[in-house]
Amino acid sequence: MPTISVNREQLFKCLGKTYTEEEFDALCFDYGLELDEVTSEKELIEKEQGHTKAADGASDAIIYKIEVPANRYDLLCIEGLVQALKVFLRKESAPQYTLSPPGKGDVQEIVMTETTKEIRPFCVGAVLRNIKFTEEIYNNFIDLQDKIHSSIGRKRTLVSIGTHDLDTIEGPFVYDAKPPADIKFVALNQEKAFTAPELMELYSKESHLKGYLPIIRDSPVYPIIYDKNGVVLSMPPIINGDHSKIKLTTTNVLIEITATDLTKATVALDTIVAMFSGYCQKPYEIEPVKIIHPDQKRVLTPELSYRSEIVFADHLNKKIGIKISADDVAKLLTKMCLKSEVISQETGEVKVTIPPTRSDVIHACDIIEDVAIAYGYNNIVKTLPRSMTIGSQQKSMKLSERVRIELAAAGFTEALTFSLCSRDDIGKKMRQEGGEMERAAVHIANPKTLEFQVVRTSLIPGLLKTIASNRKMPLPLKLFEIQEVVLKDDKRDTKARNERRIAAVHYNKTPGFEVIHGLLDRLMQILEVKCATGNPSLRDVGYYIRAADDKSYFPGRCAEIVFREEVVGMLGVLHPDVITAFDLVCPAAAMEINFEKFY
Repeated sequence: MPTISVNREQLFKCLGKTYTEEEFDALCFDYGLELDEVTSEKELIEKEQGHTKAADGASDAIIYKIEVPANRYDLLCIEGLVQALKVFLRKESAPQYTLSPPGKGDVQEIVMTETTKEIRPFCVGAVLRNIKFTEEIYNNFIDLQDKIHSSIGRKRTLVSIGTHDLDTIEGPFVYDAKPPADIKFVALNQEKAFTAPELMELYSKESHLKGYLPIIRDSPVYPIIYDKNGVVLSMPPIINGDHSKIKLTTTNVLIEITATDLTKATVALDTIVAMFSGYCQKPYEIEPVKIIHPDQKRVLTPELSYRSEIVFADHLNKKIGIKISADDVAKLLTKMCLKSEVISQETGEVKVTIPPTRSDVIHACDIIEDVAIAYGYNNIVKTLPRSMTIGSQQKSMKLSERVRIELAAAGFTEALTFSLCSRDDIGKKMRQEGGEMERAAVHIANPKTLEFQVVRTSLIPGLLKTIASNRKMPLPLKLFEIQEVVLKDDKRDTKARNERRIAAVHYNKTPGFEVIHGLLDRLMQILEVKCATGNPSLRDVGYYIRAADDKSYFPGRCAEIVFREEVVGMLGVLHPDVITAFDLVCPAAAMEINFEKFY
């Protein structure tokens, strides 16, 4: 949960009321926030810097540290916090944000080149026209950018913000990506020009910037933004240029955001312009910027889009446990900056307008949460549920625990292996390359190592890897595991399903097929499943094994396990190629069963 620090006097001045600490703590709680700590500017600097010298000259002004929800980017600055609390207290209504073209001249343009796709493929921008900065507003403006960088921007890896004095530069602007040696400019607060490699070396010694250098350091090209005269605005995500830095006297601000995620860039831009457009000569009017993509597609940003959702009072009441009318629902949502109106009293239908500042509202459940907050959690009457239920262990877990004890009593040791493995573990090593085991695997989108590329579709590879790590132990090695595998399933909402299985491996100087077969018979005895071998009349209720061919097993030494005329598993002697692929030297027999078929 992010924490923002606000000056108490400034906060109360903006709210138009002085609160005691207890009163403000209660107000924060009512809005779903938490007054985390009350400190002073001097104490705060001492804690952050780690020594008292840094606090020399700092005031004793009281600072409130307020914990806000991680998805409420509009509350990361005092402007957004004050606005939200004023609307909540019904002191004012939520502002209406609008896009307004410049009074003179054309809309500013940012032209993107083809090479930006190699490094940071997205760019958005906006202009705050005729803004009036004070020292407090300026500091809040910079602080919000830092908060967005560290939260939604993931330390600038996803989103990087640049702000510039528009009166010192001239459009159209170009967003390009060039080889580092071709980039040279005077960086922020520097006195001479440096090339990009020199800047990377210079900032490698600065604690507040060196953490961002790896984002682009190894790239063949660095992103760069410059104006029509070649003046560099910024080298995102590292540093802005000194020429266009904003000051207290700045009146027109160009905001440019480069990103690897367009949605997050849009949210970041909407948040910044919404929070500080209130200081413009025409409050809450934002001047758009035209983004010209490499394919000549033209897009105006920011979007500042409003959207509508329909909710029903009865549904909200049922989910929260209250009973209020549709009119009350609309009033409560309006308190949360979600302007609402009743469409039908009969059905309790309410139309909710979601502003661009509330990117956290993505589903009806988020609207329900806001109704509960506005109503007051402490005002929800505690009631007993209409039906009484008794918690109990799931049948699958209960049966698994019993089977574990019996398999251990049979001389096998339980193993707990990783649920992730490499593609080779379930494919090439098991002689199933391109086979069903590999095709059914769920792939990890961004695997960190080659060992964890997919979710396992079989338990046997994990057991073989465990044996390989314990080859120095005395033979025989007898291992079993009762866990879940994950398989693709287009019929499920998640496109995948879990399947609980039992697997066992016997590793010795001889394969021990009879040992694994005996373990199967003991398992079925525990599960009270009758053997149908030699008795066809029991095949509809019992189990039997029949010869089968499988590439993972030795030819002629493999069998299917059939239960109620359905194949539920395999057992047999593993193929020598499988043994050597897992760095083993002795033969092994294995068994794997779909355990879900037995409960």
